[in-house]
Amino acid sequence: MVKTVEIYVKRTGCKKTEIISESEDVFYVNVKGVPENGKANFEIVKFFTRKYKSPIKIIKGLKSKKKVISF
Repeated sequence: MVKTVEIYVKRTGCKKTEIISESEDVFYVNVKGVPENGKANFEIVKFFTRKYKSPIKIIKGLKSKKKVISF
């Protein structure tokens, strides 16, 4: 079963990637990486892969602060 969640990036270039707020299937996050050359997206994938212990994929929003991931 494929599950999708929405992610809203509030800030980039932070000291660490962390969830600052969440509700059902929606996460608001601060991201360690900067939005250059996919660094912030890489941090999001790495963070949520660890959280869900499953590989994830960004399916929408590669160049946006609003993203949709599936796992």
